[in-house]
Amino acid sequence: MSNEQKITTDIKVPNKDLDTLKLHFPHCFDKDGNFQLEKFKASLTEKEINFSTESYGLDWLGKSYARLLASDPATTLLKADETHNNKPENANSENLLIKGDNLEVLKHLANAYYEQVKMIYIDPPYNTGGDGFVYNDDRKFTVKELQQLIGIDAEKAKRILDFTQSKSNSHSAWLTFMYPRLYIAKQMLKNEGAIFISIDDNEVAQLRLLMDEVFGEENFAGQIVWQTATDNNPTQVATEHEYVLVFVKNRIYQDYWETPSEKGKIIQAKYEELKYELGDDLDQIQKQLRHWIRKQNNGDDLSGVAHYSYVDEKGVYYPGNSANTKPGGYNYDIIHPVTNEICAKPEYGYRFTLDTFNNADSKGDVQWGEDENTIPKIKKRLDTVTQKLKSYYYEDNRSTSAELKELFDGKKVFNNPKSINFLKHILKFITSENDLILDYFAGSGTTGDSIYRLNIEDYSKRKFILVQIPEEIDSKKNKVAFDFVKNELKVNPTIFEITKERISRASKKVKSEIEAKIKSKEKEIKELESKLNFDSKDENIKQLKVEIESLKNQDLGFKIFETTPIWEDYNFEAEQFDSSQTLFDVGKLSEDDIKALLITWKTYDGISLTQDLESVDLSGYTAYYGNGRLYLMNKGFTTDSLKALLEKIDTDKHFEPKSIIAFGYHLESKSLREISENVKTYNNKKKSDIDFITRY
Repeated sequence: MSNEQKITTDIKVPNKDLDTLKLHFPHCFDKDGNFQLEKFKASLTEKEINFSTESYGLDWLGKSYARLLASDPATTLLKADETHNNKPENANSENLLIKGDNLEVLKHLANAYYEQVKMIYIDPPYNTGGDGFVYNDDRKFTVKELQQLIGIDAEKAKRILDFTQSKSNSHSAWLTFMYPRLYIAKQMLKNEGAIFISIDDNEVAQLRLLMDEVFGEENFAGQIVWQTATDNNPTQVATEHEYVLVFVKNRIYQDYWETPSEKGKIIQAKYEELKYELGDDLDQIQKQLRHWIRKQNNGDDLSGVAHYSYVDEKGVYYPGNSANTKPGGYNYDIIHPVTNEICAKPEYGYRFTLDTFNNADSKGDVQWGEDENTIPKIKKRLDTVTQKLKSYYYEDNRSTSAELKELFDGKKVFNNPKSINFLKHILKFITSENDLILDYFAGSGTTGDSIYRLNIEDYSKRKFILVQIPEEIDSKKNKVAFDFVKNELKVNPTIFEITKERISRASKKVKSEIEAKIKSKEKEIKELESKLNFDSKDENIKQLKVEIESLKNQDLGFKIFETTPIWEDYNFEAEQFDSSQTLFDVGKLSEDDIKALLITWKTYDGISLTQDLESVDLSGYTAYYGNGRLYLMNKGFTTDSLKALLEKIDTDKHFEPKSIIAFGYHLESKSLREISENVKTYNNKKKSDIDFITRY
């Protein structure tokens, strides 16, 4: 197969919804692939689905334009920061920080990260009127062009262009800004994924309706009220909170969101300490544990778990109530293991089945009385206690600001950063091990910092993608930040530079914490090795070594990419594209230009930004290979190169290109024809299916 693709300026987000329709309703498309709405309606009406002329929904000026933006091609390429990325700490990192307009970035990432993201957290502009949000779209359409593209009248097209190009902060402008960014991000979520969005009263009502439309009302998971401050201003209602809206990608794929109880972990840690000190003296361990728990009324709040104060050979537990609270429980006989008599029964029967009881007994999880006169109870283990993600959360945001100031040596470089504690809190419920987290309103970089820290707490390897636009820092609003970036970092003062510096500093801080943690665990291993009579010594040592290895292998780096304009000499105004005609001076393309094009294309083809392509030598010609795609980007491809290519396909079992993609401006027409003809012949001879694609 051979074809041409003109995607240098046509990098579009894949329309997976349309693909689904084509799969299940092929008869609703004409010969040119255009969707026929009336045919679709007719097919659904046959199944008694009613299409009413009236419906509930959210509408605003610019909605059709927002939909256009969701599918409109990207107008940039992706470029790597090679100096940064080649540093030892970053070279093999799977974390990403991307500089650019997040709408452009999302369009670039949509293919490579389709259904790869477990959780999205964003803190978008709240549209307060004082947060700096303005909608200023750099896409230039005439009234006539916009009319034709989205099918509206001239007056409406003019009104849309007026607010998208005049720095508006109206509700309509904000919704138009948010819609395409949510629509594309949704495609990147796994089916079991979820999105968390911080917002306040200014747009929470609009956002809820917008999310209902993009994600589906049935996928609303909840709304967290986050108390962040004490408001002493003279107002009607003191506003001391903001919100976090939570939606899932697809509810049918969701498990219950539970995580091990944090309070339970405090008791477990104390138990481990006592066990280490007292060995197998269970009575003393239990006595001292209960004494310690009672003292915590003046310290850690252990409410809800303080009754877990019993100790046996397996650990800490609580003997749960066996009795049903009202008539209708389970009635059966339980034989006491010592007296062989039938145990006393609860008045209304047991609250669990006989199978459940027998299963618990086989595991040593039944608390028996001295004789049959005591009702046996099933032990509830401390390590099974969980907590749910609740709709209310409290944390004073002043502590958050203070923490960031400390990281920047006392300088206030960012106003109102998000809380590391809150981010870690929600991450624990949704993510684990190798999950990917996306934040495309990165701000100060709290999400990246939180993931670094959480990974060393639970020995996981979560990865992040952060996106931040290089928004200029207003020296009047934050002179400290402006001066810091300009004078200390010696770069142009933008928010992106704060994001980058925060993640770098967080990485160094976490690295030092890891080193201290490893030393502590190594000391613990030596102490355990010196103990003679400790039943679980070998098991504990083994676990400590696993934890040390995990800490040593933490990914504390990050790669940087940025959007960059497509070559200035490209003729965007050409009404009819002619591949035989050079629209720009190819000779002006630098090595960096070609690298940017290659990065952009491989991402478009579904290869992640952190996956490097393999250099392939074809008789002196360098090609690039990855995920079944071979890229011919450079000049100088010859007949010998082609022979070497076909021979490598034949002989190298690790080299199996499904597509060969050539940059049309760098290969002569003769070479393109030769490759096309030989690939076709090879396919016929070997019964293979290699595509040859020429891109411009």
